[in-house]
Amino acid sequence: MEDEEEAIGLLDKVLEDEDVFLLEECELGTPTSPGSGSPFLVAVKVEAGKGLEMRKLVLSGFLASEEIYINQLEALLLPMKPLKATATTSQPVLTIQQIETIFYKIQDIYEIHKEFYDNLCPKVQQWDSQVTMGHLFQKLASQLGVYKAFVDNYKVALETAEKCSQSNNQFQKISEELKVKGPKDSRDSHTSITMEALLYKPIDRVTRSTLVLHDLLKHTPVDHPDYPLLQDALRISQNFLSSINEDIDPRRTAVTTPKGETRQLVKDGFLVEVSESSRKLRHVFLFTDVLLCAKLKKASAGKHQQYDCKWYIPLADLVFPSPEESETSPQVHPFPDHELEDMKMKISALKSEIQKEKANKGQSRAIERLKKKMFENEFLLLLNSPTIPFRIHNRNGKSYLFLLSSDYERAEWREAIQKLQKKDLQAFVLSSVELQVLTGSCFKLRTVHNIPVTSNKDDDESPGLYGFLHVIVHSAKGFKQSANLYCTLEVDSFGYFVSKAKTRVFRDTTEPKWDEEFEIELEGSQSLRILCYEKCYDKTKVNKDNNEIVDKIMGKGQIQLDPQTVETKNWHTDVIEMNGIKVEFSMKFTSRDMSLKRTPSKKQTGVFGVKISVVTKRERSKVPYIVRQCVEEVEKRGIEEVGIYRISGVATDIQALKAVFDANNKDILLMLSDMDINAIAGTLKLYFRELPEPLLTDRLYPAFMEGIALSDPAAKENCMMHLLRSLPDPNLITFLFLLEHLKRVAEKEPINKMSLHNLATVFGPTLLRPSEVETKAHLTSAADIWSHDVMAQVQVLLYYLQHPPISFAELKRNTLYFSTDV
Repeated sequence: MEDEEEAIGLLDKVLEDEDVFLLEECELGTPTSPGSGSPFLVAVKVEAGKGLEMRKLVLSGFLASEEIYINQLEALLLPMKPLKATATTSQPVLTIQQIETIFYKIQDIYEIHKEFYDNLCPKVQQWDSQVTMGHLFQKLASQLGVYKAFVDNYKVALETAEKCSQSNNQFQKISEELKVKGPKDSRDSHTSITMEALLYKPIDRVTRSTLVLHDLLKHTPVDHPDYPLLQDALRISQNFLSSINEDIDPRRTAVTTPKGETRQLVKDGFLVEVSESSRKLRHVFLFTDVLLCAKLKKASAGKHQQYDCKWYIPLADLVFPSPEESETSPQVHPFPDHELEDMKMKISALKSEIQKEKANKGQSRAIERLKKKMFENEFLLLLNSPTIPFRIHNRNGKSYLFLLSSDYERAEWREAIQKLQKKDLQAFVLSSVELQVLTGSCFKLRTVHNIPVTSNKDDDESPGLYGFLHVIVHSAKGFKQSANLYCTLEVDSFGYFVSKAKTRVFRDTTEPKWDEEFEIELEGSQSLRILCYEKCYDKTKVNKDNNEIVDKIMGKGQIQLDPQTVETKNWHTDVIEMNGIKVEFSMKFTSRDMSLKRTPSKKQTGVFGVKISVVTKRERSKVPYIVRQCVEEVEKRGIEEVGIYRISGVATDIQALKAVFDANNKDILLMLSDMDINAIAGTLKLYFRELPEPLLTDRLYPAFMEGIALSDPAAKENCMMHLLRSLPDPNLITFLFLLEHLKRVAEKEPINKMSLHNLATVFGPTLLRPSEVETKAHLTSAADIWSHDVMAQVQVLLYYLQHPPISFAELKRNTLYFSTDV
């Protein structure tokens, strides 16, 4: 992508409210099936027995949600008849025209789906392997013209309903509370819902039906009579979705401005600004006497590109509000973690598609199309992942809020501005001509030309490292006075930085000696950052944005993770210099294919590397003692610890705890109570990682990967609960025990910063990562491991974490599990 304005245009399209049918081809499979002539459809080799069983799960779930959809359409039709009856009386609630506009095509849609449901239901209830139902889906797809008419009228229908509500109290009461019948087997007889919400249901349904078709095709053998019919239905549905999704980007006109250069540019870069409660990508320019926030405008044909100034502050008027003062400023609402995870999954899948196309020497147009999609998702991730507030204030009025991904960037911008403010600066107001000249110079002077996303990198650039980086933070020198000091370690992931480890606080010293080792997981990382802080114990200095006491950055440094240097078996010692401070550290790297190996214990005793069924039988327990004790200790004194389970414990402490648990030493409880809580959390993670097979088993691993990939929520629910029931009892009981613990940890997210998504990222691969035999069958290169399986492993655990409480007894009692959530 050549410039950020095109990105913003793309983003406008991605976020456009009316674009309700956006269904990415990457979700539905893009390779062409033999002889189909369609770029949309994918032929999947399915084992007949397993495929047909998955078909039943998909259909059962879809049937349950179809019943709910029909009930919703009935609820919408219910007031239509009495409204029509009053329309011809002397006191009509609505006119005939208004009724026909609001309820346009609802009756037709209802009849289509009622017929479909009545024909499909007996086929699923009297299931056998020869059942065919492709013709029903093909007929349903052939009637999508009715939906096209509904969509074309949808906006007018909503506007009409809203106007009628405002002008007629009787209709307002009707439209605010429509009663929807519950499913036949449900205890809830009715639920209340608004007319506006019900009118959206048909729009949602087309996308849903298309996802189900994709799931069915994936699990239907190619030689099954349904296969060509389902292919045809999917082709029709996708063509329909494409036809109503072709919105044209609005073209922005550009104004030519004179070029000029009056000031020296000190620093520039892309920052996310929170403006009017929404996030905007801005290009921020720091000149010698002014900070300017700009947006690149799209140039019209033959015109040069230019920036549009959003606002500026003379540095003489710029102040940084203290953390306590930020209370009155707009608060930061973090983007949902599961949506960020979805973006990462899409990016990884698209990267893989691009590599395949290149390897097969595919068409450049196909590669460009995939790159464009990848850019859209990377741009969204870049926009929505930062959470660290950076506030600046104009002493004459307005405050501005940026969100950054790391304390490192915040310190860089703050230091650069404060250094310039030491000079004798004058306040000023720019005339419109002066502002045009200054903004005009930005395009020529800028040093950062591209948005920091993978799509803008050259193909020959390093893809980064995947695996584990072992880092020992030894010591630091260069402090002018004694202080309470600690270091944090950050690595980059998907274009932004994540804090991964934190040393203990070394109190009242000028030469701290930590000598602490950490194991940091890398996800395509290219850089390691070390930040050195002075710990603040003054509880009055609390940041209102995140309730954390603000510690002072003493120094910061960054080094590139060069594969040649890092990928050796030996430790590599280095010194990083930061603001006169020198931090000595060592590191070595273990690639993911090495770290994936699960090594069964050769000892008959102990717990690490021993089958969970052997340990629970020996202990006569339902959940291994090590799991219960670590969980109890974390809940007692670590549940409010920032970054619990994400921040690495000291490696030597973890090894000491491992030895004590393996020896079943009587001093375990005393040692646990004295040990750093991050080491206890690390011991629990190590226990699960060293199981000879993952907690969720090698046997079920492929099924978990298939289940989480199902697009239809009801089918996914059926499948995921069925898989839990299939686990051995010790594995299932331990998993449910851990699940409830992690949910309790996430309840403290405002304090510990560990959301369900963060915990799924930490534990997903640990609980699902297959043993070596399974690994070789499923994974190829290190990058593929992250981009496919690890992402899916995170999604599996996140699914169960977000699910309502799962009872062992209830799970074993239920043989079929329907979701009532449409």
